[in-house]
Amino acid sequence: MGLFDKLKAGLAKARDHIRAQLLGPEVDFDTLERVLLGADFGVPMTQAILEAVRSQAKEKPTLARENVLAIVQEEIERVLDGDHQRPAPTARPEVVLIVGVNGTGKTTSIAKLVHHFKNQGRSVMVGAADTFRAAATNQLQIWCDRLKVEMVSGPAEADPASVAHEAISRAKRNNADLLLIDTAGRLHNKANLMRELEKMKRVVQKQIAGAPHEIWLVIDATTGSNAFHQASEFHQSLGLTGLIITKLDGTSRGGMVVAIQHQLKIPVLFLGVGEQLDDLQPFEPKAFAEALLK
Repeated sequence: MGLFDKLKAGLAKARDHIRAQLLGPEVDFDTLERVLLGADFGVPMTQAILEAVRSQAKEKPTLARENVLAIVQEEIERVLDGDHQRPAPTARPEVVLIVGVNGTGKTTSIAKLVHHFKNQGRSVMVGAADTFRAAATNQLQIWCDRLKVEMVSGPAEADPASVAHEAISRAKRNNADLLLIDTAGRLHNKANLMRELEKMKRVVQKQIAGAPHEIWLVIDATTGSNAFHQASEFHQSLGLTGLIITKLDGTSRGGMVVAIQHQLKIPVLFLGVGEQLDDLQPFEPKAFAEALLK
């Protein structure tokens, strides 16, 4: 199965949800608004799409169904359009912090990122700085053993910043291209979590100028509009540079990808559309919009 076919299959629930509710040869604006909000496009993005449809409807109360879908696709592409190609790294190792709440698929996503970057010919290491969840470290170690990459970890409940420090030191010694650092995702005390992540960021900055070079948030697409609030909180505290959207194959709420990009301007870098290692795909706006609607 090709990349686009996987994306199309992964977005089947979201696509079927949208198309199934836009019944008949014509669509009225109230129905379109309800469908877009139900797919978690959010109020601002929904209003932008409705304005685009109205401008082409020219005062008509309805518009042909396929014309509406084409306009929606154009608006999605317009919002998502931009340079989603990551610039060539200027530092070695390039340090990427992977953040996100528990349950989003963060650990599995890191394994898929390792697989992706190894296939690009890069030497990759992993830092297991989620020291408060032993299962996360054990799971990550299994993946790293399978993918034949070195992982740096610490004892249970060790200072996550100290694990990050050691991981960078070892990545330097090994002359690694890329270091992916897993972080804790506890949300029972948001203030403590954010302070912990901010401390880790400061420690990393002291070791390598300009690091962390990237901070990527892993978001579970099935949480819908709640994903927007997570992205907003993490972005405010850390300054996110990219998003990884997981579990798109299990939700009808594909609009949240567009809503986050529309309001927060954080680029979507990867989409998770399945369980296999190669089911984390680099994000392509045009392909996403087409797979979501056609």
